[in-house]
Amino acid sequence: MSVKVSVVIPVYNPGEYIEDCISALLRQSLPDDEYEAIFVDDGSTDATPARLDELAAAHPHMHVIHQESSGWSGKPRNVGTAAAKGEFVMYVDNDDWLGDEALERMYDYGVENGADVVIGKMAGKGRPVPVELFRVNRPRADVSNAPLIDSLTPHKMFRREFLESKGIKFREGRRRLEDHVFVVETYLRAANISVLSDYLCYYHIKRDDASNAGFQRFDPVGYYGNLREALDIVEKYTEPGKLRDGLYRRWLRNEMVERLRGKRLLSLPEDYRAELFREIRGVVTERFGPGVAAGMQPTQQVVAALVRDDRLGDVEELARWESGIKPTGRLESLGWDGGSLKVGFTAEYQVFDEPMTFRTAGGEDLLDPPLAEETLATIARLGVSTQAPVEKSKVDLVVRERSTAAEFFQPVEFTRERIEAAGDPTFRQELRAEATIDPETAANGAPLGDGIWDILFRISSCGWTKEARLGSVRADQVEAERLGALSGSPRRVVLPYWTEPHGNLSLDVDLATSRIDRDVRALAPEDVLIDGGRVELPLPLAVDPSSGTETVALRFKAEGAPEAVHSNGTLSKDPKGAVLTAELPGGLLPGHTWNMALGFPSARRGKPRWTPLPTALVVAADGTIAAGAAAAPSAGRPAAKNPAAKKSASPRKKRSFPARVAGQLKRGLFG
Repeated sequence: MSVKVSVVIPVYNPGEYIEDCISALLRQSLPDDEYEAIFVDDGSTDATPARLDELAAAHPHMHVIHQESSGWSGKPRNVGTAAAKGEFVMYVDNDDWLGDEALERMYDYGVENGADVVIGKMAGKGRPVPVELFRVNRPRADVSNAPLIDSLTPHKMFRREFLESKGIKFREGRRRLEDHVFVVETYLRAANISVLSDYLCYYHIKRDDASNAGFQRFDPVGYYGNLREALDIVEKYTEPGKLRDGLYRRWLRNEMVERLRGKRLLSLPEDYRAELFREIRGVVTERFGPGVAAGMQPTQQVVAALVRDDRLGDVEELARWESGIKPTGRLESLGWDGGSLKVGFTAEYQVFDEPMTFRTAGGEDLLDPPLAEETLATIARLGVSTQAPVEKSKVDLVVRERSTAAEFFQPVEFTRERIEAAGDPTFRQELRAEATIDPETAANGAPLGDGIWDILFRISSCGWTKEARLGSVRADQVEAERLGALSGSPRRVVLPYWTEPHGNLSLDVDLATSRIDRDVRALAPEDVLIDGGRVELPLPLAVDPSSGTETVALRFKAEGAPEAVHSNGTLSKDPKGAVLTAELPGGLLPGHTWNMALGFPSARRGKPRWTPLPTALVVAADGTIAAGAAAAPSAGRPAAKNPAAKKSASPRKKRSFPARVAGQLKRGLFG
């Protein structure tokens, strides 16, 4: 059978980090004879060459090429591409790794849509990845109808015949942005580009030692010299006008203006800051016409204009103001409705812990930065608008899986509220939103996998896009609204909870932590009702009557009794959550205290997960039954492990990062 995909991995002294990459490649769902991995060892001096030789000897579809060090990734990628036999070539860095079905899904999607380039959804573990690009699947994308230009790393799948026929290769030697040059040319010359967003294909990982090449401080002269090569490609394959300006804008915004803003600029040494500014100004004045900056947000336009006018001091003053800007949010409501969690919240920007204000002048809404009069006069002289397009402000809610950083946007409805004071020309803007999290569709139409999902909100307004956790500031009634629910088929528990010590909102999906134990531990004997052979007790769960009968198991154990006895209880809706009603089973021997445990359904276990209750059934010698405190284990016998006794909700026994995510993928995480 012909090879469908060749994975090319440039390798240089990755140490232990390459093991995650290797493991993910060996787990691919494509049959071994339908893909190959080509590791190009670029003169590694650690134990990696021997490790790769061992890998290739054990697995016929794993290959290794050894070469002298070339200094950067371009030559190893070209060498790997030349050796590739696959219909498509996929580039992976040696410290990153793939989702288990990534190659199969990306290949099938590319063939289905006749794509020359296939871009799979990315997650960034400590590294930024495109966000807007992966909101939805984009089977037929190009630079004019999708934000492809936001993704210029090479971690994509390319049709090999396309690369060969167009003569597209990586620039070689020790250089920066060789991936920009390569990727932007493929974008501009491809017949079609497909973006796969409903499965997490690529994990972009920041090493614990932060030794990835992209995290090293660069030489501004060489960096912006290499950046000009990417601009040359755009100039070669586009005509002057709106499209070219829009593409150029990506480099002006990301590689220039954003490096000169807020804490990012102020954290740099003064001499390096000045050198960086000088090189950026050289590109701006040489290459960019007025249409490039004109399409940016007002704050970005101000920085670009100050750069062009050689005003580093004013850029630094603006950065000091921007360094204090952060988003703030308040959780207003939380509750289940029809199987979905409704999250109501308000959000706005603050500056140094005070609400951000705007001002109105001449019928326009304007930014209101507290800058020196001279700086404001310079901005006015340059003719840069400080208009504040608050009518375009928006807020999103995102769920992010903690161990993988996989994130997904949730449906949200919001209003923009203008808050003014009488006689004051300034005003605040507050965004009031309600988001809907359906655990069975929240991962771009697929169920959320088991694990911890953190809840974040993201404000986009006037040139800033910033995010923060939600929940530490909340309305008083929200605690009573914080209930778990049974979801999916087979059923599993989805539990909102507050993190410690910060009190942010997270979701525990399928009992990944012991947090449910802490909630049920609050039950007291008086909460348990014994009536006519039945036991009733409240549970911190929301019940959706439209879902049909919900059941939770009960287990009864007593010291000295031959075995545990069981009963299944049904849930009914209650103003404070749910009530569990169960028939008392036979076999509750008199003269014993029967400790109770709840058996919450768990899809990943395939059996109940037992949570001990602090209450018990005390069966007297005459057979009468009353609720009492749970009996302690007998002396000399080790106490049963009870996660409820822990001070905080802690994850289950940790597995290695790749092993954990591999398990999640097999259980259906991310599609």
